[in-house]
Amino acid sequence: MADGIGGVKGRQTQACCVTLRNVTNRETPGSPGGRPALPRPVAGLSPVRRTAGVVAAFAGLPVVTAVLVGVRSQLSLGSVLLLYLLAVVLVAVLGGILPAVVAAILSVLLANYFFTPPFHTFFVEQRDSVVALIVFVLVALTVSVTVDLAARQRVAAVRSRMEVQMLSDLSAQPVTERSLEGVLEQVRETFAMRSVALLVRRGDHDEIGAIVGPPLHGHPTITAVAAPGLRLVAEGPELFAEDRGLLNRLAIAAARAWETQQLAGQARGLAEIDRLRTALLAAVGHDLRTPLAGIKAAVSTLRQNDVTWTESEQAELHETIEESADRLDDLISNLLAMSRLQAGALSVHLIPTALDEVVARALIHVHGNGVQVDVPDDLPLVLIDPGLLESVITNLVDNAHRYSPPGTAVQVHGSVESSGAVVLRIADSGPGVATKDRDRMFTPFQRLDDRSSGGVGLGLALARGFTEAMGGSITPSETPGGGLTMTLSLPAAP
Repeated sequence: MADGIGGVKGRQTQACCVTLRNVTNRETPGSPGGRPALPRPVAGLSPVRRTAGVVAAFAGLPVVTAVLVGVRSQLSLGSVLLLYLLAVVLVAVLGGILPAVVAAILSVLLANYFFTPPFHTFFVEQRDSVVALIVFVLVALTVSVTVDLAARQRVAAVRSRMEVQMLSDLSAQPVTERSLEGVLEQVRETFAMRSVALLVRRGDHDEIGAIVGPPLHGHPTITAVAAPGLRLVAEGPELFAEDRGLLNRLAIAAARAWETQQLAGQARGLAEIDRLRTALLAAVGHDLRTPLAGIKAAVSTLRQNDVTWTESEQAELHETIEESADRLDDLISNLLAMSRLQAGALSVHLIPTALDEVVARALIHVHGNGVQVDVPDDLPLVLIDPGLLESVITNLVDNAHRYSPPGTAVQVHGSVESSGAVVLRIADSGPGVATKDRDRMFTPFQRLDDRSSGGVGLGLALARGFTEAMGGSITPSETPGGGLTMTLSLPAAP
């Protein structure tokens, strides 16, 4: 009998482990990537196993009774009750507490009816038999409750270990730009949700700070306060009460990831400001001081009392002062324009404008054959800010002149594309720019290879910034035969 009971305990433990593995490894259809979701906090065993336990109780106990009735004369009531107890334990292992209670009640009735004198009645003659039946019922119920509680505790233990491991993994991961998405994806997989988002409070409404999964439909299944001004929401199946604690902890983790991202963004902004400040100081240290030095030298020369200057020499010195002052004014204007552009304080006034008029004003100070212009006057009007576009054309033509060989002209050509956009191409015959460097040349304070003389490297950056502010674009390409072509694409006026 001891071996039998040991075998029952072994089978009981094995069955509980099988149940635990089934619950733990279940895959929810809504889980992305087919990953196992968090074990459901079910009350004991599954409904299928409970049904199987009830069926085993009503089908198995009559069979056991029929076999025992045949050897009733050879068994005492205690032995019969032990065999019934074995059957109840097996039913408890299979179906949990409810089928076990049914099996226990049915067993005591069968034992009383078939094995307790007088037979085939529910009357009990001997007091010892009453005690045995009562003890049997209590033991059977105790075993049933123990088996069911063990199943629940094992599932709870697995859930607890998974929660601890999950939170440990999240805290151990390095902070990156995708840390927040990682936390939201963890929530989505853990609770088998369709979509999970972190909402950020902006004034009187919420904005989506980050989201994983399809767009929200506006009816979140769950919501949790992550931090002041931050809420974690998700759409999918309903949560159990046991899931709330983990959800709140994951919401706090999402809030920390969000705050870390904001701090990282601020750090990048400060680093960019520091880089621009350093570049600006370098520009002030050289490019801004150069025209000042020219002005000072020319003025000091003119003020010398011991030297008589001819009219042509005085005119040359005056011209030097004027050119240096113009250059200084252009540098300061570009620096101020870049600061407004980066601060988002640039004023843009879009009006329908003739492109040939803007090109003419931009090139009015270009003398000689330095530029060849082909901008028809019948082009569609463009919706631009005339002042900004004039500055863009001036910067692009000046940049083209700087890199063009002596004696060559900059080509300025206007046309209409099949898409309806009006384009202006400014082409030079210089050395051109390698494809890999074409994006870098639009970076503020960047002069390719740092070999150009003059300028603080703001012309192309301002040209792109002004053009994009007007809804246009600048595309660099290679000039046929060598050189660089800047293609301005401008929106046509309606």
